[in-house]
Amino acid sequence: MDEITIRAARPGDARSIARLDVDTWRSTYAGILTGTYLVGLSPERRQQGWANVIGREPRDVRVAVDAEDRILGFGSCGKCRAEPGFNGEVFTLYVDPDRHNCGIGRRLLLALFARLVAQGCGSVIIWVLQDNPARFFYERLGGVLVWRKQFTVGGKTIQALGYGWRDLPGYLAAMAGADGSPDPEQTDP
Repeated sequence: MDEITIRAARPGDARSIARLDVDTWRSTYAGILTGTYLVGLSPERRQQGWANVIGREPRDVRVAVDAEDRILGFGSCGKCRAEPGFNGEVFTLYVDPDRHNCGIGRRLLLALFARLVAQGCGSVIIWVLQDNPARFFYERLGGVLVWRKQFTVGGKTIQALGYGWRDLPGYLAAMAGADGSPDPEQTDP
């Protein structure tokens, strides 16, 4: 595998993040969300949205890049929006489907967790569609199913699952001790 670096997003990353965002939604949610909705996704609109998010706080968006600085995955995090008992939330985590099972998602998730801890968040929740196989990724990494909710996307009602980690600093310490990985915040400028 090529050398992969996890770093904070830069303003110039918005276009590549938006393209990967749309591409991963179309491949991940085919058969889960309506085809009309997925076809209607706009990289240009998403680019503007990502530019705004990065502009507000670039350290809340992490990207996985190869040696040529091509974005292979990305994620975003911040203060929890609504769920009681959690003060941090991972809002997005997507990896190029051709790069699944290479450890990129895990590294991005740990970098997002480290960012949240640096912001004073001791717990985190992640929402994933029930029919998305990525939910097993979160289960393998110690996420515990804590909430269920329904919402509508593109006119279709879907079930979402909330996976939580209640002791985020402890989890990161255990992960660093288990595999000798350095603290992602220390290696990511």
